[in-house]
Amino acid sequence: MTLPELTAPAWVADSIFYQIFPERFANGDPSNDPAGVVSWESTPTRENFFGGDLQGILDRLPYLEQLGINAIYMTPVFKARSNHKYDTCDYMTVDPAFGSNELLGKLIDSAHNRGIRIVLDAVFNHCGDGFWAFEDVAQRGKQSPYWDWFMVRDYPLQMNPPSYQTCGGAAFLPKLNTRNLEVQDYLLKVAAYWIKEYGIDGWRLDVPWKADFDFWRRFRDVVKGIDPQSYIVGEFWRDAREWLAGDTCDAVMNYPLRDTILDFSARDSMDGEDFGYEVNRLQKVYGNAAGVQLNLLGSHDTARILTVCREDVGRTQIAATALFTTVGVPMVYYGDEIGMTGENDPDCRKPMQWDSAKWNPALTDTYRRLIKARKQHPALVSGEYESLWTFNGISAYRRYNAEEQLVVILNPRDARNDITIAVDGAGTWCDLLSDREYHSSDGQLRIGQLAATSALVLHQAK
Repeated sequence: MTLPELTAPAWVADSIFYQIFPERFANGDPSNDPAGVVSWESTPTRENFFGGDLQGILDRLPYLEQLGINAIYMTPVFKARSNHKYDTCDYMTVDPAFGSNELLGKLIDSAHNRGIRIVLDAVFNHCGDGFWAFEDVAQRGKQSPYWDWFMVRDYPLQMNPPSYQTCGGAAFLPKLNTRNLEVQDYLLKVAAYWIKEYGIDGWRLDVPWKADFDFWRRFRDVVKGIDPQSYIVGEFWRDAREWLAGDTCDAVMNYPLRDTILDFSARDSMDGEDFGYEVNRLQKVYGNAAGVQLNLLGSHDTARILTVCREDVGRTQIAATALFTTVGVPMVYYGDEIGMTGENDPDCRKPMQWDSAKWNPALTDTYRRLIKARKQHPALVSGEYESLWTFNGISAYRRYNAEEQLVVILNPRDARNDITIAVDGAGTWCDLLSDREYHSSDGQLRIGQLAATSALVLHQAK
């Protein structure tokens, strides 16, 4: 399948995204804490609350700006019963434990003043069992005007097992009938409202493959009709080519690239040759849209990258280097930049660690350097990609444009001696991760010893 020309918002390619799980990022206003909040250092469960809120995010915008972040994706912020808020009760109201609609507007305005975009989570395949339309169905059955908004098999409603279609079998997540035009119209009203009234910069689509495809076509028309620069990115874990045909999404969360990076850097199930092949293959799959795919190493739905790498800092640095230097837009899951750990949900949703004495300084330095490199070197954003050399566990590739070139070398295996890589011309190369210099002559870049579990990002000095 050949993808058509796809025009994404102009700002996306230059972005460095940061994913925030609002309930766990920062508690800026204890007065709105839900009942029974636990201490910030407690162990997360699927049910407990820590009190994170929008004021906490607003207070920490200087941290994100200093880090170099210029786009934020927030998991759901609308009124819901859970800590994760994927069980929406009211799509038009910010959850009171997070603040208010006015506070969200203040956060968006403050972020924009710092050059930071805000993308919200569109949970439109399903709602929560506290959603007003579902509650009406539960009370009135077929007499409810919202009966056809859901897919009910038996009435009165049964929760165990559910007598209505759900998301993933969870009774508290009734599935919306997105083939129903009334449902579509309501959700499109929601999508338009937060762009028109609050100026959000786009939507991340939750489990979009579960909802009606034609609904997403209408969704794109509405969103782009209001603001052509709105970014629409879908959550996909597998092949998503049909969603990049120009009539639904601009991009997808690039979980296939994540698997490739982790298979190479963390799991040793790919060698350098495999890695180079898979990276090239994925770029061909995405075609001209490759540069705006949302690349990631982890999210609220996965184990944290340091944990996947068995707390090996070197391997984690390799994975982060691949994230920031392959084609696409990097997204950092909150806390990965300071070395937070965690297995799958709920452990990966620990509160952000704000005590810098507990940060991993090597990882923090690596993330800061990678962010700086991407901001200072356009070849890492929009330059061409070329695989240069592979040798067993080592992969080297080049990012370049007419003005500059960079060579990236990734080695998640043992140390190697006398590494040389063919390059154009002679000169001095500076490793942007360590400031160490290397030299090329006679068309050969001489590395000498390449340390075990190490990464280099070499920029050719003019």
